[in-house]
Amino acid sequence: MMSHNKMERIKPKEFARLQGKSAIVTGAANGIGCAIAQLFAEEGASVLIADIDEKNGLETAKEITDGDGQAVFVCCDVTKPDDVKSTVATAVEKFGAVNILVNNAVAFIFGKVEDVSQEDWHKVFEVNVIGYANCVKEILPFMREAGGGAIVNLASVSSFIAQPAFVPYNASKAAVLEMTRCLAMDLAPDNIRVNAICPGTIKTQITERHAKFLGLDPKRAYKQFGDAALLKRIGTPREVAYGALFLASDEASYITGTQLVIDGGASSD
Repeated sequence: MMSHNKMERIKPKEFARLQGKSAIVTGAANGIGCAIAQLFAEEGASVLIADIDEKNGLETAKEITDGDGQAVFVCCDVTKPDDVKSTVATAVEKFGAVNILVNNAVAFIFGKVEDVSQEDWHKVFEVNVIGYANCVKEILPFMREAGGGAIVNLASVSSFIAQPAFVPYNASKAAVLEMTRCLAMDLAPDNIRVNAICPGTIKTQITERHAKFLGLDPKRAYKQFGDAALLKRIGTPREVAYGALFLASDEASYITGTQLVIDGGASSD
């Protein structure tokens, strides 16, 4: 089980950047999604945690509510439209509206093209691309009714760089980046902003799994991955969460259709 970050204090209303807003964060049981859900709650948002991992999803929600935040967990498979519809309905029922969607649920499938099965291809695109589209489709009527909203898609530096034996994952994340641009164009008349975050190497359970896939010791791999960044370290889920917070907040009110790269400078050369 992934250890969760310790919740910080919920901010006083007058200082909270998401006060009075509600958010759905998919894939929020662990890692980056968990950090985003926690930070949003600290900043005053009511948060629905959507994940297929019930045990850790419930733990994330409990950590938030124990810290005087507002959170609820819903078991949701984003590849199933009925699950998504029910999840959005629960958020509206509990919070009255949905102002923010963070598409973070992800399938990590590595390999060269000759190593990847048809089932692998279907899974990575069903979760990473179609799953995102499912969530946007179901939330749109409620964002329109609320007069607008913010959607943050978790893309990756893998959206625009080539990496060895990463064909299915990188292809899906490239699609997320283009979908973000297209959605931003289509939804601008509804005052719905759509942006993407492109994390580099972040210290999560998946990074450890990737290291093992490469046959590397995780600690040694963290140093190797970190050395590729200008800041000479890998990032933390919390650092990505701050990027999501900015794009979801009113501070980014004139930003749409773009991507925020959070990789310590690794892709800058």
